Amino acid sequence: MRLRYAGVCRACATGVPAGTTAVYEKDTRTVLCLTCAATLTHAAPADRLHEVDRTVDGIPAPPPKSPECRPPVYLDGVAGASARREHERRRQAREQRVRERHPKLGGLILALSDDPQSTTAWAAGAHGEERLGRRLDGLAGPEVRVLHDRRIPGTRANIDHLVVTRSGVYVVDAKRYRGRPQRRVEGGLLSPRTEKLLVGRRDCTRLVDGVLKQVELARQAVGDPSVALHGVLCFVEADWPLVGGDFTTRGVQVLWPKRLASRLTAAGPVSETHISTIWQRLGAAFPPA
Repeated sequence: MRLRYAGVCRACATGVPAGTTAVYEKDTRTVLCLTCAATLTHAAPADRLHEVDRTVDGIPAPPPKSPECRPPVYLDGVAGASARREHERRRQAREQRVRERHPKLGGLILALSDDPQSTTAWAAGAHGEERLGRRLDGLAGPEVRVLHDRRIPGTRANIDHLVVTRSGVYVVDAKRYRGRPQRRVEGGLLSPRTEKLLVGRRDCTRLVDGVLKQVELARQAVGDPSVALHGVLCFVEADWPLVGGDFTTRGVQVLWPKRLASRLTAAGPVSETHISTIWQRLGAAFPPA
């Protein structure tokens, strides 16, 4: 099939970009590039070839492995998936409540009224994650490994995007806020110095706190002090100036998708092999949400 999202071949660990024809193994939710699919199929014992009944462009996919033989699954994930599900859950719950309270007029009430802001905010958040996710998938390859919408075990929270590159690990929180992001420094000489993140007139300092917590969790999962960890707040539809505009507050980078892409593709000390290892560790520590 043609992949809707970028992946990584489970056999050779090579990045497989979105839109590429490859074998998608539904049972294990993993991807095989066509080269590995052909090699594994040709190496299969003759008495098992009759089990292979899937083909891609004429190349048979390998037979499914038994559960105990399957490799660990590190699914890239789907950007915005959990936010999209929550929006749909809230929308359906509201529709059910309205129809139960007003059996005859429920449909009319729903047609003439909008979902509350607490519901539409989930759709807006999902859209922002999806937009950024598509850009990150376009960068994916051996030197840029991406994980989307990862669950933080033991909590209801998730990490929007994790990206492993030559320059380290990026913990990215995508936001679809309007207004111009800016850093405000208060206090100093006679009072404690504090930094606030504003988007327009909205105080968004709590977003920085959230990213810092996620960075620390990712640092523990990586388990290698030599690998740099970068916290990022990426505003996909903010009012950025024509020149400059990105900044750092309390160690968290605040920027837009294009600027983030330039950071992710920068040179760094992390080898391609180490990138793959870190990507697997993060995939195991933070499963798909």
